[in-house]
Amino acid sequence: MFVYIWPMALIVLSNVCYHICTKGVPGNINPFASLTITYLIGTIACAIMFFLLGDGGSLIKEYSKLNCAPIMLGLAVSGLEVGWIFAYKAGWPVNTGFIMQSAIVASILILVGFCLYHEAITWNKVVGVVVCLIGLVFINLK
Repeated sequence: MFVYIWPMALIVLSNVCYHICTKGVPGNINPFASLTITYLIGTIACAIMFFLLGDGGSLIKEYSKLNCAPIMLGLAVSGLEVGWIFAYKAGWPVNTGFIMQSAIVASILILVGFCLYHEAITWNKVVGVVVCLIGLVFINLK
């Protein structure tokens, strides 16, 4: 059970910290400059974890196994990061922006799962999307 739960707990904790830190990026800094430090620290942290928790392998050997997915992931993460920085600079509140994008992304991923991975679309999922979309209306009512 722990093997199933700990990754989600890490995601939740990291996501909360992520949004607190992203909203805290100074408004007068170029977001791309800020992200160079973010990614430098991330690179160092991942390299340390590779060596601490890895099987003693080589990073170069691991790099030889790459396909285009990590490159595209890097571009996607960059888009997420800079998008959130600009969203917070534009005035999006933490308690609304994330819920908004999460509901929309979840709705889109149901279709992506169906089209690309042949995952089932059940009535529960359809009702869940409708509830999310109704929730977005209520969240955004002034």
